[in-house]
Amino acid sequence: MFGRSSIFFPLVLAILLAIITFWIDLTVEQQGPKIDGSNRHDPDYTMNNFVNTQTDTTGKLRYVLAAAEMVHYPDDDSTTLQRPRFTQFTTDKPYTQIEGLRGYVSSNGEEVELVDNVKVTRQAFEGKGEMQVLTEKLTILPEQDLIKTDSPVVITQAPKTLITATGMIYDKKNKTVKLLKGVKVHYERPTMAPTKAAKPVAKPAAKPLNIVTNTESSAKTSVKSNIQKPSKKRQPIRMKSRSNK
Repeated sequence: MFGRSSIFFPLVLAILLAIITFWIDLTVEQQGPKIDGSNRHDPDYTMNNFVNTQTDTTGKLRYVLAAAEMVHYPDDDSTTLQRPRFTQFTTDKPYTQIEGLRGYVSSNGEEVELVDNVKVTRQAFEGKGEMQVLTEKLTILPEQDLIKTDSPVVITQAPKTLITATGMIYDKKNKTVKLLKGVKVHYERPTMAPTKAAKPVAKPAAKPLNIVTNTESSAKTSVKSNIQKPSKKRQPIRMKSRSNK
């Protein structure tokens, strides 16, 4: 009996040591940095003057994403943009352009986030003036034609409409803007364009009395001026005789 214990004890101890060694190696490997750098947030490639164009199934242009610089990170498959510009197109509708100082693209490409001095410009159409939205953070969902933010927004629409709010959802497909809270609107009725003042009618120059329209009155005046009134007492006519020498 004593002999069996002396045999199995070293085996159990060796197995136990092997398990502990494997556990230590696994722990160190998980905690330690990988040689290939895949666990670090280092870029694998960079592009300047980046432009990405997306079309629909018929080949029509849907949107263009451009940036002064694009950097891709392999650890989370994310993309950062410097001075991004997103332009969205829709058939028979005005295009919408969004600009910012920085941007981020999700790994699946379904979300584009713009931050810092973000400006949205929707072109004028069908009698509606140009609309601009200013905010500090904006999320774009290109496949859904949606633009949304939880940050404060300032909206201006020509000619004189000013709206402030916190949070906005812009549905380009349905041409609707939903403001979430704290909405304030300042609207000025457009002033009517002043009518052109009628030009003063120039008075005709004084016409002489001998024009056709005044012929009758002129003749009367002339006739009256030639009539001599008879004197009350008629003077006898004296005739002088002349003798012939």
